[in-house]
Amino acid sequence: MNDVRTRPNALTQALVLPACIVFSMAAATSGAFWPPDAWYFQIERPSWTPPGWLFGPVWTTLYVLIGVSLWRVWRTGGLRRDRTALGLFLAQWTLNLAWTGLFFGLHAPGIALVEIVLLAALILATIVRFHHHDRLAAWLLTPYLAWVCFATVLNAAFWWLNRA
Repeated sequence: MNDVRTRPNALTQALVLPACIVFSMAAATSGAFWPPDAWYFQIERPSWTPPGWLFGPVWTTLYVLIGVSLWRVWRTGGLRRDRTALGLFLAQWTLNLAWTGLFFGLHAPGIALVEIVLLAALILATIVRFHHHDRLAAWLLTPYLAWVCFATVLNAAFWWLNRA
């Protein structure tokens, strides 16, 4: 599978791990640009919408898991050798970043719904590709996929309840 001799030294690994987590968490910056506004609080919401306070802890945990997953594949050399794995990761990260702007910024739950379905598909593809390099890295992304699938259903409910 992976040749341990090709792995970066312990110091490099220790420095890159927080960088991977910070990079992963950078997707959350879109929330600073497009926080929930008056539009969100005036539209109809499903009764099972999670309370607002839950999103911070959930996303913080997910971003740490995503960052650790990225780091695990990086340290095997998987991102350097497998451009598809890197491309899938970056594509899903970009869609994660963009969803907030579509939903909260443009007030477009229908467009956000299409985008989040694509996001879920890209997360699944990333999991499959990461599995080739590090099984634990792939498993670390499964809570993220589960949350995004829940968010997809929630997004669909918002769209349905507020369609014009």
